[in-house]
Amino acid sequence: MTVLCSPSRVWLVLSPMNFVNDRLFARQLDQADPLRTYREQFHMPQRNGQPLIYFCGNSLGLQPKATRAAIDQELAVWQQLAVEGWFERDPVLQNDPWLTIHERSKAALAHIVGGTEAEVCAMNNLTVNMHLLLTSFYRPTEGRTQILTISGDFPSDQYALETHVRARGLDPKQVLVEVAPRPDAVTWQLTDLLDAIDQHADQLALVLLSGVHYYTGQAFDMAAIARKAQAHNILVGFDLAHAVGNVPLNLHEWGVDFAFWCTYKYLNSGPGGLSGVFVHEKHHDAASDTSNVPRLAGWWGYDQTRRFEMTGGFVPMRGADGWQVSTPTVLSMAAHNTAVQLTAAAGMPNLRRKSEQLTAYLQFLLTDLTQQGLLTIITPADPAQRGCQLSLLVAQRGRAVFEQLTKAGIIGDWREPDCIRLAPTPLYNTFDEVWQVADTLRRLLTAG
Repeated sequence: MTVLCSPSRVWLVLSPMNFVNDRLFARQLDQADPLRTYREQFHMPQRNGQPLIYFCGNSLGLQPKATRAAIDQELAVWQQLAVEGWFERDPVLQNDPWLTIHERSKAALAHIVGGTEAEVCAMNNLTVNMHLLLTSFYRPTEGRTQILTISGDFPSDQYALETHVRARGLDPKQVLVEVAPRPDAVTWQLTDLLDAIDQHADQLALVLLSGVHYYTGQAFDMAAIARKAQAHNILVGFDLAHAVGNVPLNLHEWGVDFAFWCTYKYLNSGPGGLSGVFVHEKHHDAASDTSNVPRLAGWWGYDQTRRFEMTGGFVPMRGADGWQVSTPTVLSMAAHNTAVQLTAAAGMPNLRRKSEQLTAYLQFLLTDLTQQGLLTIITPADPAQRGCQLSLLVAQRGRAVFEQLTKAGIIGDWREPDCIRLAPTPLYNTFDEVWQVADTLRRLLTAG
């Protein structure tokens, strides 16, 4: 089959019906990929001088080549200006003062999550932001105390919900409503989630769950969940750790009340990198008065024009910025800003198109192994219900197969008890790599 090489048309020929299990075909797809040059902007991990195939961006994204220069720039500012780096601009360094460093990534984040610049802010780490936002948006009343979530969500979220509720003097067993998959299923039916909201509506104070499930890779219909919650006047929030930079987000239009995410996975901002938050503008007026919207505050969320007056009485910055607590970590901010600019420049619609094709091609190449019962793909087959991850259950020797993949130079990750997660990431992975991974799995699983 001929692959169209026009970047504007390449996506038209890429469907499972057109796929071919052939390495030359995969390489032709790479040649036609309009995003292929973005790979060159990342450092690829190596072993013994040979590049590895890295399918682990769902756990830690790769380092952009521009990151070192960005951090070095802030080190130079620290060296030359010291404390004045917060306020001064050096004509030689051409630096931006650190006082407004949180603003540098706003435009990129707004594009990535589908919000306005006033609705987003980079700060803290994910679970810290989760607790901060729960303080503001979990508002139990005598009649409504429950939080609807999913069972088996990421452990940090489970721990945060459990301890946050207990800190409010409530019993997590009474408050947390966990929706499980149906018997003999590993993923959730949207109707079950929506029905659970209807069923518990009179007792619910909040709906809060991950946008993409870490283990299965299932992407939830956040728009539909938000609509259902709003129909019952229930606040709704999402943990976007595995969704941001991965699946289409339109938080403002969906009316999501709040969201939070980490940036070291698909946004490539570095190990343990910054978190970000979204607070819908419908809350901004009320949040200007902390008696209306409770929060745990710190000085960096205080009105920036008056912050150094050092007066009592918290006066928040408007919008998401008002949830800042501590002085920003400048070096992490530099790495973060560099990374998110790459994602925004590539464009989420473009990344999504390539992501769908990479993941669909991997699924296609594994079809014979699934038909033989050698592995099971638990991630939904519907592209609308997944990002760039396939979670594989290997019928026999799952851990051994994972270790053999690693030895062969293929980096995915293992999740207990029996899951290999592979994430072909559109910013830096290729169709040829997808073919190599599938071919290696086939040889490992069919070896006598």
